[in-house]
Amino acid sequence: MAEDIDEIRKRKLMELQKKYLEQQKRQEEAIKKEIELEAQINAIMRKVLTPEARERLGRVKLVKPELARQVELLLVQLYQAGQIREPIDDAKLKRILAEIDARTRRDFRIKW
Repeated sequence: MAEDIDEIRKRKLMELQKKYLEQQKRQEEAIKKEIELEAQINAIMRKVLTPEARERLGRVKLVKPELARQVELLLVQLYQAGQIREPIDDAKLKRILAEIDARTRRDFRIKW
């Protein structure tokens, strides 16, 4: 009887260890994919943006990371579609940022 309980405990422990290792492996793969995706996005940003525009986007990323991410994804889509023919300078990036911010901004009005 005691031997059966020990055997069951060992099997359960082995199952839990196996599940933990599988979960850890999936997390590592997800992190690796995310790092690769970031590297691809950064490479495209270097091709598409002038140094001044990249610097501005970096500052925006510190203040409004969701806005910066939307702009990055938009620029990646445009680049992949072949719609960006010349590097985007700081002035163009400002206009893009303002347009996307205006689209996503929610106005809060308090009525008394």
